[in-house]
Amino acid sequence: MPEEMSFLDLVRRVRAGDQQASAELVRRYEPAIRIAVHGRLTDPGLRRLLDSMDICQSVLGNFFVRATAGEFELEKPEQLIKLLITMARNRLTDHARRQQADRRDQRRTENVGGGDADLVDPGDSPSAVVAGEELLHAFRSKLSAQEQHLADQRASGRPWDEIAAEVGGSPDALRLQLSRAVDRVTRELRLEG
Repeated sequence: MPEEMSFLDLVRRVRAGDQQASAELVRRYEPAIRIAVHGRLTDPGLRRLLDSMDICQSVLGNFFVRATAGEFELEKPEQLIKLLITMARNRLTDHARRQQADRRDQRRTENVGGGDADLVDPGDSPSAVVAGEELLHAFRSKLSAQEQHLADQRASGRPWDEIAAEVGGSPDALRLQLSRAVDRVTRELRLEG
């Protein structure tokens, strides 16, 4: 029971934009994402172009933006792991499709030698990437006042039925409104890829 409570507290703090909580979430769950991606990243041509860390950073960045907007209902660590692994698999599939498009088909490239280790980015860790307050500020600035209010209410942990009673409308309609807003801003900020 204490582990579940600490998980719920961690999720609440992540929704509130707490950088320490974000770093803790990355520390706990990044290995599971990388293992899942590494197990599916079997095509040698694609491995020359992508690393499990690339996918992991992309997934975590997208997760934190959406979690801060209150998009996810997470009660147990298993739900979070399943969500992050699903996001990683989808992201990997998207990258593979994009790379295998006619003019970009990585299967037509030649290996110029060297090891895969040369392709690993020695840059910032995922916790440094997702801790960026600028991204959150830019994201929130593109939301309307009503969308910001919905995101704030969800980030504080309020259920949709309470929010609907306060602002009017149905819980499903408000959930869809926020989800569409998050999708729109994600596209505008080019966070989907």
